[in-house]
Amino acid sequence: MIFTQHYLDCLSQASYLIGDETTGRAVVVDPRRDVDEYLGEAAEHDLRIERVIETHIHADFLSGHLELAAATGASISYGEGADVEFPFEPLVEGQRLSLGEVTLEILATPGHTPESISIVVYEHADDEIPYGVLTGDALFVGDVGRPDLCATETSSADDLAATLHRSLQDKLLTLPDATRVFPGHGGGSACGKQLSSETSSTIGEQRKTNYALQAQDVDQFVAEVTLGQPAQPPYFEFTSHRNRQQRDLLDENPPATLDVDEVYQRVAAGAILLDSRDPADYASGHLRGAVNAALHGRFAEWAGNVLSPDRDIVLVGDPADALESKIRLSRVGFDRVVGQLRDLSEVFGLRPDVVEQTPRVTAERLAEVLGAQPLLQLIDVRGPGEVADGGIPGAIEIPLPTLAGSLSTLDKAVPVVTYCASGARSMVAASVLRASGFNDVSDVLGGFGAWRDTGLPVAGGEKD
Repeated sequence: MIFTQHYLDCLSQASYLIGDETTGRAVVVDPRRDVDEYLGEAAEHDLRIERVIETHIHADFLSGHLELAAATGASISYGEGADVEFPFEPLVEGQRLSLGEVTLEILATPGHTPESISIVVYEHADDEIPYGVLTGDALFVGDVGRPDLCATETSSADDLAATLHRSLQDKLLTLPDATRVFPGHGGGSACGKQLSSETSSTIGEQRKTNYALQAQDVDQFVAEVTLGQPAQPPYFEFTSHRNRQQRDLLDENPPATLDVDEVYQRVAAGAILLDSRDPADYASGHLRGAVNAALHGRFAEWAGNVLSPDRDIVLVGDPADALESKIRLSRVGFDRVVGQLRDLSEVFGLRPDVVEQTPRVTAERLAEVLGAQPLLQLIDVRGPGEVADGGIPGAIEIPLPTLAGSLSTLDKAVPVVTYCASGARSMVAASVLRASGFNDVSDVLGGFGAWRDTGLPVAGGEKD
């Protein structure tokens, strides 16, 4: 058997290639949109990708099912009831798919979404203990899938959580303890609230250590799983819709290069500027109006949190990063990249009128400023799980995914300082504020970590 987990750190997303060496038949589960990695592995092992299986309709990334189907002729499968615009072969509870010696068994495990399935993998059809189970977003290492993303007026988050409880107890937890667990996401994903950084486990280990599986009854499970979930990123609804569509395939051509005048022509037509350099480089000098999301971090997620998918995007950072930036944006469905600034360093020298800087303050300097400017708007853009560990006294809690929708609650005439855990998301937030007409904006170098390390007062959390 060929079994490979392909893990995408920047989105905390896992996909899988499973192949039978005796027949050369293979499937790919939950693929990313840029599919060359699967095609290359299949060619290396002389495998034919016959089917793409989606464990559910994803909201946090745009899946590559259409790209793989176009490249290989593979069929596309979802669980029963998936509401999509393109042809697919539904998979039902108890169904077995034979690849040769390797056999896959389908478990219907709704709760995170109504059509969610898990896939039990047997290295040989008659094995008593499965090789593993691909749990999608039903069961993570250390967590379970959040039940609120598909909540409606007729099916609340509590209802979906109760459904998820049945899926876990009646399906996944009936598997042998030695069964390996291969989830759809790891730590950092917004599809749960406390996912482990480990990308695999076993049923037995999760039975003992996963907080959600310790609940004594369904009511306790519902209460614990629905409490304290992070803010839903605004791009999730858009990406979920795109995953249902018969959309265009990924365009992997580099974006067109533009001079600075052409860039601002695009801006006049409604485009947003996106600078993917590190926060320190962005702060020292950037095009006026550009939003910063560092490519080395959770770039696509951060950009999706603050940009609109309905606007064109012009990249204005390092031209060497343009194609990677475009591909990573496409992974969350942001396909409207219409160009890349040709030479940022040249603009710095020749067009200082369109260049600005963003100030950054140390934790010590912030403490001084807070004492001198009591009206200063200090914004904590971390998630609820992080804030629970403590924050800077007097901060306004606005998680980054909700910032763009909260601008009207802030006063443009009053200085603003943003902070996060370490200083990356805070610069995203500061750049959004500046692009939205806030003139006096800075962020905290090193974030809350630097504040706490200096021994300055902390509000809430565990105090040392």
